[in-house]
Amino acid sequence: MNFASGWCAIVALGDYDHHQGGHLVVEELGFVIEFPPASTILMPSAFLHHANTLLPNGQHRAALTFYNPGGLFHFVDNGFKTEKQLWIEDPNHFERMQMKKRTGHERYKYLYSKLGELDIHAQ
Repeated sequence: MNFASGWCAIVALGDYDHHQGGHLVVEELGFVIEFPPASTILMPSAFLHHANTLLPNGQHRAALTFYNPGGLFHFVDNGFKTEKQLWIEDPNHFERMQMKKRTGHERYKYLYSKLGELDIHAQ
């Protein structure tokens, strides 16, 4: 349901020791990141699977997450019509939009920079 090229915010909440657990795991990148309470990260979660490590007994963690609902972008692409309205009023445009949705993630993944394309200087 996430917009393929959208960024999502994840905010860590709780009273846990971030050195002991609650780390953010980003599977595709092989990252395990200490994620202290009140931290926020922005990530393209439609492309990157993420999870958290377990906490020791007695510690608590929660998260507040924000995402870009794909349906809002489809509504705009449909000329500010629901899919049902578009299907009834313009079946040809509806079919074009359905095809575009099926291949959207392939187009959008190329919008992200690759590590080798970034100008990163070690400090």
